[in-house]
Amino acid sequence: MKRTVVLLGWLFVCLLKVRAQNTSRPNILIIVSDDHAYQSIGAYGASYGATPHIDQLAREGATYTNAFVTNSLCGPSRACLLTSKYSNINGFKDNRSRFDPAQPTFASYLTGAGYQTAWIGKWHLKSLPKNFSYFKILPGQGQYYNPVFIDENDQKSRIEGYCTNVITDLSLDWLKNRDTSKPFCLVVGEKATHRTWMPDTADLGAFDHVKFPLPDDFYDSFPNRYAGKVNNMNIAHTMRLGYDLKMKPDTGFGKSGYTRFTPSQQKYFDQYYDSIYQDFKSRHLVGKALTEWKFQRYLRDYYATVLSLDRNVGRIVDYIDKNGLGKNTIVIYTSDQGMYLGEHGWFDKRFIYEQSMKTPLVIRYPELIRPGTRDSTMVMLLDMAPTFMQLAGLKVPGDMQGKSLIPVFKGEHKNFRNEVFYHYYEYPNEHNALPHFGLRTERYVLVRFYTPPRFTEAKKGKLRYPPKDYWELYDLQNDPEQLHNIYEANKRSALVRGLKTEMDKLIVQYKQEDAAAVLAGEAK
Repeated sequence: MKRTVVLLGWLFVCLLKVRAQNTSRPNILIIVSDDHAYQSIGAYGASYGATPHIDQLAREGATYTNAFVTNSLCGPSRACLLTSKYSNINGFKDNRSRFDPAQPTFASYLTGAGYQTAWIGKWHLKSLPKNFSYFKILPGQGQYYNPVFIDENDQKSRIEGYCTNVITDLSLDWLKNRDTSKPFCLVVGEKATHRTWMPDTADLGAFDHVKFPLPDDFYDSFPNRYAGKVNNMNIAHTMRLGYDLKMKPDTGFGKSGYTRFTPSQQKYFDQYYDSIYQDFKSRHLVGKALTEWKFQRYLRDYYATVLSLDRNVGRIVDYIDKNGLGKNTIVIYTSDQGMYLGEHGWFDKRFIYEQSMKTPLVIRYPELIRPGTRDSTMVMLLDMAPTFMQLAGLKVPGDMQGKSLIPVFKGEHKNFRNEVFYHYYEYPNEHNALPHFGLRTERYVLVRFYTPPRFTEAKKGKLRYPPKDYWELYDLQNDPEQLHNIYEANKRSALVRGLKTEMDKLIVQYKQEDAAAVLAGEAK
């Protein structure tokens, strides 16, 4: 009897130790939006008041002004976030790929270490999550209104409401019903602010009073920049009046969004967009006047869509704080990549240029991060998984290609990273963005555009714009808008030789065999 009591007492002490260990390890909350341009956020200098809650999070934590993605495309960026491996290693190079969810991810490690893990919202990896304690995801891109979700049993259900609000409702339900004896890792995957930028009914017209200034490079003519000239993501010719801007002659909008509305939702949209359409028809716009009208409509819908995104970030962070979780929860707001808001006359992303490759990253963690920090250290979404591992007290796997941000949080970030390697693969695609890889240092961007190996001469002839292999070089100090390709004038310089040497090292480090093959072909 005495031995039994002693054994039970020992077990009780062990359980208390395990519980203490679990509760002392930080919770992890990461909100990943879609195509959210850093330049639309107040913490990054925007002046339109669309992001008060994200800005508040920045005041309470750190704003990282040089956060980068490795492949500026929705699915590939998420795959890199999950695995801390470049696209060529995790197998998800473009949105036509299928992610293997059985491969090691931060979720598999954290779940195995006793964390409750969940992914709620946009997943966009053509597979179902594995190794999460719970998931409820949008199929594909999902819909802004009355979205369908897929659960752990592969069952689909349609939930009435605006997608950003619904994702928050589901996330808060999960937080309220979780096992509070365990630390948690929750990924909130937002659809917003992806094309076609459909605002919540409460936010329709919120920015109609604003006349957005044209970017200085809005009418960029792309001298010596072949890829920029032949791409198909420009507001003037690619942005569709119906599908993108809700003007009814284009039936694309009717097919993809309009028929999903409830009668009440449709009433709000009709009242708002019908008056805009009637005004638009009366103007008979052509040429630059039409292009600039499209630009204003694009940004008014985009920023109105940001409003709901920001409001729901506030709802989730408010829950964390009101339930006493703020001190021991690392809260991360980021996006899968950046977005062009008229720079170079563009929308969309894909390119290595700043507005696409650079993404917002705001992190609050009172244990290590001083409130109001602004940090220009070069960091990457690839660094998220190693950071989570270290926070959880786990060893960072040797095959993860990112680096833990804990030294950055502590201010021990001298020479944390001096350059970033980037590789975009998808071709052909709707936007005719040519595949390329490149190196981005604090001052320079060196880029190689190339023909995908799978394209034979016959296939090239069928493309609207045949690919062309060539280099670009930009000096960000003297040319922050990346308008002047100075490669030809410097191709035999010590500067270019040094950048190519660094690029070669990173190609080996990140096992970029495709890039190595391109350069090997050039050397022949």
